[in-house]
Amino acid sequence: MSESISRPLVIGVDAGGTRVRARLAEARGGAVLGEGTGGPGNAMSVERDALTRHLTAALTGAVPPGLGGTVTAVVGGFAGGSTVGAPGKGRSLALRCLAEALAAVGAAPAVLDVYGDVDVAFASGRGVPADGLVVIAGTGAVAARVADRRSVRSADGDGWLLGDAGSGFWLGREALVAVLRALDGRGPRTALAEPLLAHCLGRRGELPESWAGRRSLREALIGHAFTEHPVRLAALSPFVVAAEEAGDEVARGMLDRAADELAATVGALAPIPGEPLVTSGGLLGPRGPLLERLTVRTRALGLRPEPVTDGAAGAVELARLLT
Repeated sequence: MSESISRPLVIGVDAGGTRVRARLAEARGGAVLGEGTGGPGNAMSVERDALTRHLTAALTGAVPPGLGGTVTAVVGGFAGGSTVGAPGKGRSLALRCLAEALAAVGAAPAVLDVYGDVDVAFASGRGVPADGLVVIAGTGAVAARVADRRSVRSADGDGWLLGDAGSGFWLGREALVAVLRALDGRGPRTALAEPLLAHCLGRRGELPESWAGRRSLREALIGHAFTEHPVRLAALSPFVVAAEEAGDEVARGMLDRAADELAATVGALAPIPGEPLVTSGGLLGPRGPLLERLTVRTRALGLRPEPVTDGAAGAVELARLLT
């Protein structure tokens, strides 16, 4: 480790809606020296003190004691930090909080810059691409066109109330709706009912046959959904994947519709056949449950998805370009 202290280092940060990831690496390529994680990092929805705390936790895990002073460049990719749409508030908050968190680990880089989370995800593609398309589907969902390594146009990313079609939240909400419809007779029976009732209410066993019993379950399920922040419905999306794998047609239909929505989001960006399409997030990263479906749907657009795990690697590469 003492040999590494004399080398210039960079830090890449991927601050998404669910967690912050930080990575310390050598500035001239080569080894990753440390990684850390923290809480949610959306620069538009997380309060300043909490955002600084989450960034500090991630950086503390990534930067061993004594190495902060050798960091020359830092790039942070933030959900809510893009230059598309209404930049300023999220970007300026991200810069302030990131600078404070870096100071806490003894780092004062000569260069510090903030990108959107879509930008660093796109940069994680092979060869650090400068131009093309990126789509992220995890807790939320957004797609963007990137030019000269900055997003210049976006589609969706409108949040749980108005958009994020095809996201983990979207699937979780659709799963609850399907169970409610099955309970009151508006929809078909679904294998989602028992695992969702067990997860949300701690109830196990067969569904009651009586209307009174089913009404009681519906009321309890609705009450549960309104107790927590709506975005936490994303935690239900793995149940949809499991139900589809078990042969449930309702779950299969949900996953098909989610892929349709994500393909439409990509299509809204006027794709050019053959250009890069980087995908990321829990649903579209490597082995993501919607990746194969999206691959089929984007073939007609002349696109082939390239999945990446997250944006931390791209943030590191963008930081290296600044040194």
